[in-house]
Amino acid sequence: MGLIGIAILLGIVEGLTEFLPVSSTGHLIVAGHLLGFRGTSAETFEIFIQLGAILAVVVLERRTFLDLLRPRARTGFAGPRGCGLLLTTTAPALLAGALLHDWIKDNLFGPGTVAWALFAGGVVIFAVEWFRRRTTIANVDDLGFGQALAIGLFQCLAMWPGVSRSGATIVGGLLCGLERRTAATYSFVAAVPVMAAATLYDLMKSWSHLGASDIAPFAIGFLVAFVSAYAAMRTFVAFLGRYTLRPFAWYRIAIAPLVYFLVK
Repeated sequence: MGLIGIAILLGIVEGLTEFLPVSSTGHLIVAGHLLGFRGTSAETFEIFIQLGAILAVVVLERRTFLDLLRPRARTGFAGPRGCGLLLTTTAPALLAGALLHDWIKDNLFGPGTVAWALFAGGVVIFAVEWFRRRTTIANVDDLGFGQALAIGLFQCLAMWPGVSRSGATIVGGLLCGLERRTAATYSFVAAVPVMAAATLYDLMKSWSHLGASDIAPFAIGFLVAFVSAYAAMRTFVAFLGRYTLRPFAWYRIAIAPLVYFLVK
Protein backbone atom coordinates (compact mmCIF):
# COMPACT_ATOMS: atom_id res chain seq x y z
CA MET A 1 0.00 0.00 0.00
CA GLY A 2 1.28 3.48 -0.90
CA LEU A 3 1.81 6.38 1.47
CA ILE A 4 -1.49 8.03 0.48
CA GLY A 5 -3.47 4.89 1.31
CA ILE A 6 -1.65 4.56 4.63
CA ALA A 7 -2.34 8.23 5.39
CA ILE A 8 -6.06 7.72 4.76
CA LEU A 9 -6.29 4.61 6.94
CA LEU A 10 -4.33 6.11 9.82
CA GLY A 11 -6.31 9.34 9.55
CA ILE A 12 -9.51 7.33 9.96
CA VAL A 13 -8.07 5.42 12.93
CA GLU A 14 -6.93 8.64 14.63
CA GLY A 15 -10.21 10.45 14.03
CA LEU A 16 -12.46 7.61 15.13
CA THR A 17 -10.53 6.76 18.30
CA GLU A 18 -9.09 10.05 19.60
CA PHE A 19 -12.22 11.16 21.46
CA LEU A 20 -13.71 7.77 22.28
CA PRO A 21 -12.62 6.04 25.53
CA VAL A 22 -10.64 3.38 23.64
CA SER A 23 -7.10 4.85 23.28
CA SER A 24 -6.06 6.24 19.92
CA THR A 25 -2.43 5.41 20.81
CA GLY A 26 -3.14 1.70 21.11
CA HIS A 27 -4.99 1.65 17.81
CA LEU A 28 -2.30 3.60 15.98
CA ILE A 29 0.38 1.24 17.29
CA VAL A 30 -1.51 -1.77 15.93
CA ALA A 31 -2.39 -0.07 12.64
CA GLY A 32 1.16 1.15 12.09
CA HIS A 33 2.52 -2.33 12.80
CA LEU A 34 0.12 -4.04 10.40
CA LEU A 35 0.85 -1.48 7.68
CA GLY A 36 4.61 -1.59 8.22
CA PHE A 37 4.60 2.16 8.81
CA ARG A 38 7.43 2.86 11.24
CA GLY A 39 10.34 5.18 11.83
CA THR A 40 10.77 8.86 12.60
CA SER A 41 8.58 10.05 9.74
CA ALA A 42 5.77 7.70 10.80
CA GLU A 43 5.95 8.90 14.40
CA THR A 44 5.80 12.53 13.26
CA PHE A 45 2.84 11.76 10.98
CA GLU A 46 0.90 10.22 13.86
CA ILE A 47 1.56 13.35 15.90
CA PHE A 48 0.66 15.74 13.09
CA ILE A 49 -2.73 14.23 12.27
CA GLN A 50 -3.81 14.87 15.85
CA LEU A 51 -4.05 18.53 14.81
CA GLY A 52 -6.88 17.52 12.46
CA ALA A 53 -8.73 15.94 15.38
CA ILE A 54 -8.12 19.05 17.50
CA LEU A 55 -9.54 21.27 14.76
CA ALA A 56 -12.64 19.04 14.64
CA VAL A 57 -13.30 19.81 18.33
CA VAL A 58 -12.93 23.54 17.75
CA VAL A 59 -15.42 23.40 14.87
CA LEU A 60 -17.90 21.14 16.66
CA GLU A 61 -17.79 23.11 19.91
CA ARG A 62 -17.24 26.52 18.29
CA ARG A 63 -19.99 28.20 20.33
CA THR A 64 -18.34 27.07 23.55
CA PHE A 65 -14.96 28.43 22.48
CA LEU A 66 -16.51 31.69 21.31
CA ASP A 67 -18.21 32.05 24.70
CA LEU A 68 -14.79 31.79 26.35
CA LEU A 69 -13.81 34.96 24.46
CA ARG A 70 -16.64 37.02 25.99
CA PRO A 71 -14.78 39.32 28.42
CA ARG A 72 -17.88 40.40 30.35
CA ALA A 73 -19.31 36.95 31.02
CA ARG A 74 -19.21 36.13 34.71
CA THR A 75 -21.32 32.99 34.97
CA GLY A 76 -21.37 29.56 33.37
CA PHE A 77 -18.63 28.17 31.17
CA ALA A 78 -17.85 31.49 29.48
CA GLY A 79 -15.56 34.50 29.69
CA PRO A 80 -12.94 34.68 32.46
CA ARG A 81 -14.75 32.07 34.57
CA GLY A 82 -14.85 29.56 31.71
CA CYS A 83 -11.19 30.20 30.89
CA GLY A 84 -10.35 29.70 34.56
CA LEU A 85 -12.19 26.38 34.64
CA LEU A 86 -10.42 25.19 31.50
CA LEU A 87 -7.04 26.31 32.87
CA THR A 88 -7.76 24.46 36.12
CA THR A 89 -8.39 21.26 34.16
CA THR A 90 -5.39 21.79 31.88
CA ALA A 91 -2.69 22.82 34.38
CA PRO A 92 -2.09 19.41 36.05
CA ALA A 93 -1.52 17.65 32.70
CA LEU A 94 0.76 20.41 31.42
CA LEU A 95 2.84 20.26 34.60
CA ALA A 96 3.02 16.47 34.57
CA GLY A 97 3.85 16.51 30.86
CA ALA A 98 6.70 18.97 31.35
CA LEU A 99 8.19 16.78 34.08
CA LEU A 100 7.59 13.31 32.61
CA HIS A 101 7.28 13.70 28.81
CA ASP A 102 10.68 12.28 27.84
CA TRP A 103 10.58 9.47 30.41
CA ILE A 104 7.14 8.38 29.19
CA LYS A 105 8.28 8.41 25.56
CA ASP A 106 11.29 6.25 26.44
CA ASN A 107 9.60 3.77 28.80
CA LEU A 108 5.85 3.48 28.26
CA PHE A 109 5.35 3.41 24.49
CA GLY A 110 5.34 -0.35 24.05
CA PRO A 111 2.72 -3.02 23.32
CA GLY A 112 2.89 -4.49 26.82
CA THR A 113 2.29 -1.25 28.68
CA VAL A 114 -0.42 -0.15 26.24
CA ALA A 115 -2.20 -3.52 26.47
CA TRP A 116 -2.28 -3.47 30.27
CA ALA A 117 -3.57 0.11 30.23
CA LEU A 118 -6.34 -0.87 27.81
CA PHE A 119 -7.39 -3.79 30.01
CA ALA A 120 -7.23 -1.85 33.26
CA GLY A 121 -9.17 1.03 31.72
CA GLY A 122 -11.94 -1.33 30.69
CA VAL A 123 -12.22 -2.68 34.23
CA VAL A 124 -12.30 0.86 35.65
CA ILE A 125 -15.09 1.90 33.25
CA PHE A 126 -17.18 -1.08 34.39
CA ALA A 127 -16.59 -0.16 38.03
CA VAL A 128 -17.45 3.51 37.52
CA GLU A 129 -20.64 2.69 35.63
CA TRP A 130 -21.64 0.35 38.45
CA PHE A 131 -20.76 2.52 41.45
CA ARG A 132 -20.89 6.08 40.11
CA ARG A 133 -22.68 8.76 42.09
CA ARG A 134 -25.99 10.36 41.21
CA THR A 135 -25.86 12.86 38.35
CA THR A 136 -25.79 16.43 39.68
CA ILE A 137 -24.29 18.36 36.74
CA ALA A 138 -26.26 18.25 33.51
CA ASN A 139 -24.49 21.10 31.69
CA VAL A 140 -20.93 22.42 31.48
CA ASP A 141 -22.27 25.78 32.71
CA ASP A 142 -22.86 24.14 36.10
CA LEU A 143 -19.27 22.92 36.40
CA GLY A 144 -17.35 24.14 39.46
CA PHE A 145 -13.63 24.58 40.06
CA GLY A 146 -13.46 21.51 42.29
CA GLN A 147 -14.84 19.31 39.54
CA ALA A 148 -12.60 20.97 36.94
CA LEU A 149 -9.51 20.22 39.05
CA ALA A 150 -10.55 16.62 39.69
CA ILE A 151 -11.08 16.03 35.96
CA GLY A 152 -7.69 17.61 35.31
CA LEU A 153 -6.02 15.20 37.73
CA PHE A 154 -7.72 12.28 35.99
CA GLN A 155 -6.46 13.65 32.69
CA CYS A 156 -2.90 13.16 33.94
CA LEU A 157 -3.51 9.39 33.94
CA ALA A 158 -3.78 9.55 30.15
CA MET A 159 -0.06 10.23 29.92
CA TRP A 160 0.26 6.45 30.22
CA PRO A 161 -0.30 5.32 26.60
CA GLY A 162 -3.37 3.13 26.31
CA VAL A 163 -5.28 4.74 29.17
CA SER A 164 -7.09 7.11 26.75
CA ARG A 165 -7.26 10.82 27.47
CA SER A 166 -10.97 10.95 26.72
CA GLY A 167 -11.57 7.83 28.79
CA ALA A 168 -9.74 9.30 31.79
CA THR A 169 -11.51 12.65 31.66
CA ILE A 170 -14.96 11.12 31.08
CA VAL A 171 -14.46 8.74 34.01
CA GLY A 172 -13.32 11.69 36.12
CA GLY A 173 -16.40 13.62 35.06
CA LEU A 174 -18.75 10.75 35.91
CA LEU A 175 -17.17 10.42 39.36
CA CYS A 176 -17.73 14.16 39.86
CA GLY A 177 -21.43 13.80 39.09
CA LEU A 178 -21.48 14.93 35.45
CA GLU A 179 -24.12 13.46 33.17
CA ARG A 180 -22.54 11.20 30.51
CA ARG A 181 -23.04 13.55 27.56
CA THR A 182 -21.85 16.52 29.61
CA ALA A 183 -18.76 14.57 30.67
CA ALA A 184 -18.04 13.70 27.03
CA THR A 185 -18.56 17.27 25.84
CA TYR A 186 -16.26 18.67 28.50
CA SER A 187 -13.73 15.98 27.63
CA PHE A 188 -13.71 17.22 24.03
CA VAL A 189 -13.20 20.85 25.06
CA ALA A 190 -10.56 20.03 27.67
CA ALA A 191 -8.60 18.09 25.06
CA VAL A 192 -7.79 21.14 22.96
CA PRO A 193 -5.21 22.98 25.10
CA VAL A 194 -3.48 19.79 26.29
CA MET A 195 -3.38 18.10 22.89
CA ALA A 196 -2.35 21.28 21.12
CA ALA A 197 0.53 21.89 23.53
CA ALA A 198 1.77 18.27 23.43
CA THR A 199 1.40 17.98 19.66
CA LEU A 200 3.17 21.24 18.87
CA TYR A 201 5.99 20.36 21.28
CA ASP A 202 6.55 16.99 19.61
CA LEU A 203 6.36 18.52 16.14
CA MET A 204 9.00 21.11 16.96
CA LYS A 205 11.36 18.31 17.97
CA SER A 206 10.78 16.13 14.89
CA TRP A 207 9.87 18.51 12.05
CA SER A 208 13.44 18.63 10.71
CA HIS A 209 13.25 14.96 9.73
CA LEU A 210 10.57 15.60 7.09
CA GLY A 211 10.92 16.35 3.40
CA ALA A 212 8.82 17.58 0.47
CA SER A 213 7.53 14.06 -0.21
CA ASP A 214 5.76 14.09 3.17
CA ILE A 215 3.52 17.08 2.37
CA ALA A 216 0.78 15.21 0.48
CA PRO A 217 0.31 12.27 2.91
CA PHE A 218 0.47 14.60 5.90
CA ALA A 219 -2.17 16.91 4.42
CA ILE A 220 -4.47 14.02 3.52
CA GLY A 221 -4.05 12.39 6.93
CA PHE A 222 -4.87 15.72 8.59
CA LEU A 223 -8.05 16.15 6.53
CA VAL A 224 -9.24 12.57 7.05
CA ALA A 225 -8.59 12.79 10.79
CA PHE A 226 -10.61 16.02 10.93
CA VAL A 227 -13.64 14.56 9.13
CA SER A 228 -13.66 11.24 10.97
CA ALA A 229 -13.12 12.87 14.38
CA TYR A 230 -16.00 15.28 13.78
CA ALA A 231 -18.33 12.40 12.82
CA ALA A 232 -17.14 10.25 15.73
CA MET A 233 -17.78 12.94 18.33
CA ARG A 234 -21.29 13.68 17.13
CA THR A 235 -22.13 9.97 17.03
CA PHE A 236 -20.59 9.36 20.46
CA VAL A 237 -22.62 12.08 22.19
CA ALA A 238 -25.82 10.78 20.59
CA PHE A 239 -24.88 7.25 21.70
CA LEU A 240 -24.42 8.36 25.31
CA GLY A 241 -27.91 9.82 25.26
CA ARG A 242 -29.25 6.26 25.15
CA TYR A 243 -26.54 3.91 26.38
CA THR A 244 -23.75 3.55 28.95
CA LEU A 245 -19.98 3.26 28.47
CA ARG A 246 -20.00 -0.50 29.05
CA PRO A 247 -19.64 -1.44 25.34
CA PHE A 248 -16.39 0.53 25.25
CA ALA A 249 -15.19 -1.29 28.37
CA TRP A 250 -15.84 -4.67 26.74
CA TYR A 251 -14.08 -3.49 23.59
CA ARG A 252 -10.98 -2.36 25.52
CA ILE A 253 -10.72 -5.66 27.35
CA ALA A 254 -11.15 -7.60 24.10
CA ILE A 255 -8.44 -5.77 22.14
CA ALA A 256 -5.88 -5.67 24.98
CA PRO A 257 -4.49 -9.17 24.27
CA LEU A 258 -4.50 -8.43 20.53
CA VAL A 259 -2.29 -5.40 21.10
CA TYR A 260 0.01 -7.39 23.37
CA PHE A 261 0.48 -10.47 21.21
CA LEU A 262 0.07 -9.00 17.72
CA VAL A 263 2.55 -6.17 18.04
CA LYS A 264 5.18 -8.00 20.11
